[in-house]
Formats: sequence, structure tokens, C-alpha cells
Amino acid sequence: MRDVRPRPRALATIAASVRRRAGSVAGARPTTGATAVLAAAAAAALLGACTLGPDYVRPAAPTTASYKELEGTGWKSAEPADTQLRGAWWEVYQDPALNALEEQVASANQNVKAAEARFRSARAAVAGFRSQFFPVVSYNGGFSRARSSENIEFKSTAGKTLNDYLVGADATWEPDLWGRVSRSVEGAKANAQASAADVQSMLLSIQAEIATDYFELRGIDREQQLLTDTIGAYKDAVELTQNRLNGGIATDADVAQAQTQLRTTQAQQIDLGVQRAQLEHAIAILTGQPPATFSLPVAPLDAVPVVAPTGVPSALLERRPDIASAERQMVNTNAQIGVAKAAFFPNLFLSVTGGLEATNYSQWLLAPSRFWSLGPSVAGTLLDFGARSAQKEEAQAGYDESVALYRQTVLDAFGQVEDNLAALRVLEQEAHAQDEAVSAAERSLAILYDRYKNGAITYLDVVVAQTTALTNEVQAVSIARRRMAASVALIKALGGGWDVSQLPTDEQIVHPPDADDKPAASAPHVPRG
Repeated sequence: MRDVRPRPRALATIAASVRRRAGSVAGARPTTGATAVLAAAAAAALLGACTLGPDYVRPAAPTTASYKELEGTGWKSAEPADTQLRGAWWEVYQDPALNALEEQVASANQNVKAAEARFRSARAAVAGFRSQFFPVVSYNGGFSRARSSENIEFKSTAGKTLNDYLVGADATWEPDLWGRVSRSVEGAKANAQASAADVQSMLLSIQAEIATDYFELRGIDREQQLLTDTIGAYKDAVELTQNRLNGGIATDADVAQAQTQLRTTQAQQIDLGVQRAQLEHAIAILTGQPPATFSLPVAPLDAVPVVAPTGVPSALLERRPDIASAERQMVNTNAQIGVAKAAFFPNLFLSVTGGLEATNYSQWLLAPSRFWSLGPSVAGTLLDFGARSAQKEEAQAGYDESVALYRQTVLDAFGQVEDNLAALRVLEQEAHAQDEAVSAAERSLAILYDRYKNGAITYLDVVVAQTTALTNEVQAVSIARRRMAASVALIKALGGGWDVSQLPTDEQIVHPPDADDKPAASAPHVPRG
């Protein structure tokens, strides 16, 4: 950002201009000394100006050379390892319905809109602080008609009725001697950047929540399909036991057990409708739609979990918007220390007042009606009984708190990556074991069902085998849903393709680009696991 504070040479030029204009007023020859005092005071103020408080240096954060879950386990993220997520990360799942939902979040989700409004507010605060670099110019004007008392001695206007025509302007400027304004602007810019990172963090969180809910809903569709197939098989079993009862081979207990198994599974399938409806409603709200107007057709889960490339842990510091927000907040709190220290020093004010005043309208605009004044003033606090010291300690404590929160955010981020890497690794192993369990249970059920038809066993043995097979199949679907959730959570933990370079620069905060000039997100390239 360019330095907006006037330079001494420019100030001298301004002072000379003031002297020339003042000298043009009739009878104003003695003004040279006053303007010289003003110019000298302003020049000395700028030449001696300094910025108090520590310059920001990002503190060290805890990190490691690699992720624990990728070492010595025989499991790692898919190659190429240096590939990073980019842009629309959800497209790696190759689901058009999910793509359509995700594309609505940025423009329709109300939480994202609220976060964007907070960013605009923070950006406006920067403009407010920057305005303190410049003079405050005000104007006034008026007309009055008044009569003075006749019983006033030694006053030429006693007993007279006079008009007063007045128009004037005032300019006051406080040079930033001790860097109070500079530090305030520095902190406001950092706060605006933190707010911009919060927008991306909120957007990523909503996008990940939609993907998680979507795959959970598709998992329920898959479980409902499984139960539908199972119910068909159970109906055949009820018909078989009824025929055997009619033939005198089976008992009433066999029929009752088959019917119980059928009705229990039907109730289980109906109960899934509650979960599906709730997930559908949640997705509707996340995409900014009333639940009553939103629906998703049934489509069983068939997506493949994605193992996102992780990179080195230190890269996570640049890829997580919440970490970037915490880091920018440290800049803000560090700048507040400088603001607090500047309160210990006096403030210099440079004021200029001028205008026209006359009792006769016809003489109002003539040179003799002009008036002006200018001069510096100094104000400072002599004794406040520790108030400024307390503010400085408060600012220092605020910075220490922001450092601790930043480091905790980094630790939490590493933990989330490790958690989901472990979840994907373990769930992959569990899925293979569960598939084998499902196959074994189905073989056992087929054998026992044949033995029952041949009259070798009772139907109770078949019921046990049916329950075991269905339980294992449902568990397999549950593992598939958990794997998809862990895959989405890992992408979220890695920042979803975001990078700290996407934060708005100082120039973009001070001079915002056109709202329509948004860079297009590049297509992601993520290996499938």
C-alpha cells in the first residue's frame, strides 16, 4: 500500500501557498509569522514521526516433518503425492447431483452471506481508519438578526439592530506522530483479511456438510434397497413355511417366526424414512431452499472414497482458511499494542479556519469581510492513574491470547488430518473384512435354508442365519457411509484446495475490485482410492 501521509516537501509547499493566500487579504501583512509557525510545527511533526509498538513476526507453530498415519503402516495417500486439491473439490466424486448442490452454496446459503457481510463491514472499517491520515474539513453558514441592549456601556452596537451574514470553513489535521493511525490501519487490514478467511472457512464447512449429508442419504438409499431385496426373500420364506404347514411338514411356530422376521425387517425399512427425510431437509436448508420445495430422487450409494493428497504438514499452515484467519488476528492484536503505546504521547493538532462575515449583504463577498485563523495545538494526558498502562497490558494480553489460539488452531488442524487418515486406513481394512463376513453369512444362510427345505432343521436355525446375514450386510453399508464421510472430512481438513494466496491484498481491501471480477476455480485433480 502506498504511504498516504504528506511529505515534508509537500507540507512546505502547502505552507507557502497558505502564506500567499493570506497575504492577498487587505490588512493581513502580519500573517507571515503565524503561517511560519504552522508550517514549522507540521514539518517537525512529520520529520519526527515514528511508529510505536512491535513489528509483526509470525510466531512459530508446532509442526512435524510428516503425518504419523502415513508412516510405517503400509498405507498412504494415492499418488501423485504432490498433487493438491483445486477449486471445486467435490467434482472428484463424479456425481452430477452433488455438483449441482455444491454450486448453490456460495450464492444461496445464508450463513455464507452473513460471513460475506461481516467481511464487507471489516473492509469498510479500514476505510474509516485510513481517513484519519487526512484533514477533517467542515463548513458552516448562517444568518441572524439581533438587537443589542441600549444599557451597555462602551459598545458601539448598543441599541442597534444588526444583521449577521456568515459562511466559513474549518480544517483540522492530526499528524500521525506516533503511528497510532498507522497501527490502527494495519490492524484493520489484518482483521479484514481474517474476515475474508472466515468466509472461505464457512463456505468450506457448508460444502463439506452438504457432501457428508448427501453421501449419508445415498447410503440410506442403499440400505433401503438392501432391505427391499431382503423383504422379498423373506416373503418367499413365509410362503414356503405356509406351504409346508399346509402339507403337514412345518409347524405354526415356523410360520410365526417367518412372519416375525418379515414384519421386523419391514419396520426397519420404514424407520429409515425418518433419517432420509431429515437429511433431505438439512440439504435443502444448506442450499438456501425451503424443505417443502426440495427433494432428491432415490439413488443408492455407489461413490468411491477419495484419498486426498496430503503434502507435508507445514503446507497445512498455508492451506487452511481457519489457520489463516487466526494468523491475521495475531497481526491485528499486535497492532493494538502500538495503538496503546501511542496513547502515552501527546497529540498535535493543526487547525485552519476561514470565511466571510458581514452585517450588510452587499459587503458580504468583499475582501474586508474575510476572517481566518490558524495554528497548532498540543494535547496530552498528564495523569490517568494507570489507565493507559492497563490498556497496554490488555493489548499485550490480547496478543498473547491470539498466539495461543493460533497454535491451538494449528494443532487441531493436524489432529483432524491425522484422524481422518486413520479413519480411511482402518475403515478400508474393515470394509475388506466385512465383505468377507457378508459372503460367509450368505453362504451359511443358503446352506441352512436348503437343509430346512429338506426337513433336516427347524426354521429357528434359518431365522438366526437370516438375522446374521442381514446384520452383516447393513454393517457393510454403514462402513461404506463412514468411509465417504471420512473422505470428505479429510478434504475439509486439508483446506479443500484453498490457499493463503487467495486472501485479498492490502490494495484489494483499500480499493475493492469489481464484484463481478471473480477468478474462476480450476478443476481439481485428486486420485481416487
